[in-house]
Amino acid sequence: MGQGGVVAERPASSPHSEPKGPEQVLRLAAFADEPGGGNPAGVLLNAGHLTDADMQRIATEVGYAETAFVVDPGDDANDRTVRLRYFSPDAEVPFCGHATVVTAVALAERRGVGPFVIDTPVGRVSIETSRDTASAPDGPVTASFTSVEPALRDLDSDVADQLLSLLGLRRSDLDDSWPLREAYAGNWHPVVAVREQAVFDAFRFDPAGMRTLMDRQGWAGTVTVVCRQISHGSGPTVVEARNLFPVGDITEDPATGSAAASLGAYLRELQLLAPPARVIVHQGRHVGRPSLLLVDVPSHGGITVTGTAVPIV
Repeated sequence: MGQGGVVAERPASSPHSEPKGPEQVLRLAAFADEPGGGNPAGVLLNAGHLTDADMQRIATEVGYAETAFVVDPGDDANDRTVRLRYFSPDAEVPFCGHATVVTAVALAERRGVGPFVIDTPVGRVSIETSRDTASAPDGPVTASFTSVEPALRDLDSDVADQLLSLLGLRRSDLDDSWPLREAYAGNWHPVVAVREQAVFDAFRFDPAGMRTLMDRQGWAGTVTVVCRQISHGSGPTVVEARNLFPVGDITEDPATGSAAASLGAYLRELQLLAPPARVIVHQGRHVGRPSLLLVDVPSHGGITVTGTAVPIV
């Protein structure tokens, strides 16, 4: 993977110069912590002419966890507000954080860095983009999205037992101070906190059984399994995450923006941190795609998740 922008040419000021048609799928990896890391996503910057069936077919052909479709690219009077839909290889999903970051970076390369507003099926998401020019004038673009209003709810005890059984985990494996809950910041994610690193690294799960449970519970995102890392002093909370997303050939997501935002909401609601606070999420090591997500938790409102996106070569 390269470390620069999506394209070599300078940004165009008008969305009408952007690629059109299903053959123009851009492929980028979001949140990469090193070359070869991050979560791949596809994006079509002008998909207003596509039907639902077209978008599903393209997402299936691309084969990534999600492909984003800009179904309303804005116009010359306002090219900073767009509308997105997201499709996995199997179905439409309400929201996808890493595909949102990929889309924002692709738009910033063409329209210039700065703020964007993205209308999604779950609500309006604001994004700030900036370019790191310390090493080169065309350095990489970073995107920070702020989620919709988050929420937290209890996880039914019977459902929790089914989930732990599928993970091969016992209640005694869990971190007592981080209870089982469902957290929302665009998608509902069950949050499972494992106490020991060795147990976290070793657990396995049955993808088909997990998919059945997720569909029954309406978990359109991922099952989030986390393990707290050692933090020193008053620095950020550091966790490693494994986000399970059995769809097609995929079992585990390398980087999950909506889950990172939901985790920030979970920690705030349970008073496990004192906002404003930062959470550093490491993910993707178990699938060979190391990723880094920076989560900023304010005292109220949406949770902000920051990362980069680099082209897949």
